[in-house]
Amino acid sequence: MVQSTLALGVEAVGCAAFDAGIKGAFGYPGTPSTEGFEAVEQLIRQAQDGRVAQWAANEKVAYDLALGVSYSGFRTLVTMKHVGLNVAMDAYANSALTGVRGGLVLLVADDPGMHSSQNEQDSRRLAEFAWLPCLEPSTVQECYDLTFRAFELSEALQVPVMLRIVTRLAHCRAALARRAPLAPTGLGPVPEAAIQDWVLIPANARRRYVDLLEKQPRLMAETTPLNRLVPGTKRRGVALSGMGRAYFGQLIHEHPALAELPRLEIAAYPVDPALEQAFLAQVDEVVVFEEDYPVLEERLGLRGSAKVRGRLDGALPRTGELSPRLLKDALGLATPAGKAATSLDLPIRGPRFCDGCGHVDAYEALQEALASVGAPATRVFGDIGCYTLAAQEPMAAIHAVVEMGASISMAVGAALAGQTPAVAVIGDSTFGHSGLPALLTAADAGVNVTVMILDNRVVGMTGQQPSQALDQVERMVRGMGVPDDQIQVLLPVPKQHDANVAAVAAALQHPGPSVVVFRRECIQSIRRGLLKDHDRQERERCTTEVCS
Repeated sequence: MVQSTLALGVEAVGCAAFDAGIKGAFGYPGTPSTEGFEAVEQLIRQAQDGRVAQWAANEKVAYDLALGVSYSGFRTLVTMKHVGLNVAMDAYANSALTGVRGGLVLLVADDPGMHSSQNEQDSRRLAEFAWLPCLEPSTVQECYDLTFRAFELSEALQVPVMLRIVTRLAHCRAALARRAPLAPTGLGPVPEAAIQDWVLIPANARRRYVDLLEKQPRLMAETTPLNRLVPGTKRRGVALSGMGRAYFGQLIHEHPALAELPRLEIAAYPVDPALEQAFLAQVDEVVVFEEDYPVLEERLGLRGSAKVRGRLDGALPRTGELSPRLLKDALGLATPAGKAATSLDLPIRGPRFCDGCGHVDAYEALQEALASVGAPATRVFGDIGCYTLAAQEPMAAIHAVVEMGASISMAVGAALAGQTPAVAVIGDSTFGHSGLPALLTAADAGVNVTVMILDNRVVGMTGQQPSQALDQVERMVRGMGVPDDQIQVLLPVPKQHDANVAAVAAALQHPGPSVVVFRRECIQSIRRGLLKDHDRQERERCTTEVCS
């Protein structure tokens, strides 16, 4: 160990990836995973040693970039949140069959309780689905240590390895002890025999699937040492993973008698059934604490006669995060005298648009335009971004939000079903992420769809990262087949309100597809000066080139 610092759990993963000698890091911003990429990006920028860190247009692209680095023989990290893994699913699942060369670690940050997400799916299920190992830390230091172990496992087994954390750990800050950084080291020329392993035509894919299944016993042998069975003197035990391990460790300090309970502590998957059976042989009842699907609970329920309690039988809520209070309640623990919990009756303060946000002006123009064309009750299809806040009262300006890029597709579907006008609202980053194919379909269908692209020039909701679509939206729209005369770029400010209303109204009444781009830089980005260098370079370029 060479240095100690304070770090978030997700930052610890980024630090470990750098110290493990990665060549490249890739990702798409998504809370609570974003700071993991930003941590390693900062280290790479400071090192200036030939490594690369690149935000991608979406999670699938990020995963493919990481695969390219791995196939070239170098270690690589790819980061995303849980719903982002859905976008990368094709690449992720198939990479289990191709295998990897340089170690490839996938950081997935799940969001139990849906603090900033559409669902609270459990990525452990997707590791099991793809027959890949998953490591699950419970402390900031474990985030670092298990990331190192993940790279070692990936190269030993020649498969991607998932590192799964959750919001509470991702954004928990604690002391972190780091090792001396390793320099990126390639594995040399690719063996000729391995080339066909990466070509998933059916003949190769069938062979590689058999290889992956045959690798499972070795995979389990590698993950088993990361799990442990702690004997106890009681016939009631606990099974712990992730934050369940962390919270139970805290409770032991408050209730020392808990140390007498037999414990099954899980940090890696797949779990050896023999370990589970040895644990169940010691208990008549077990309470399972895990975030957030009943993965262990279901497994243990199939292994023996012990009564298994957890989310399925109501001992814990079926949804939401774990907490020390929930563990106490499930175990029937009372708060020690003199340590009564403090309750603060604070009003709920919901999220809102930043003061001066251009999205507000854009939505006001849309709503007035809809009223002016006699369609004030039109259901507007929204998308994922800070502009999703318009779904709330008093604005209530969008009426469907499902997943990244869905707004345009849903609006096209509604138009094909007869809705007119059909309106989609999408941000510039989300448009580059997954809106392009939908706009191509809209142009091909030729229906009355008005696509409103809110271009604030950054990925606003996750910390103002540079947008992959920066200053390119109009060209992207033209490339999808929308006519030039149906592409308008407007400035969302109060003094342009009347002109903006008229422009949107004209688009709503056009019988075919039309696109209205509302462009004004994110107010937070302006305050931080994030695009100053970019804009200065563009101005300098335009002094020597013809700029449109």
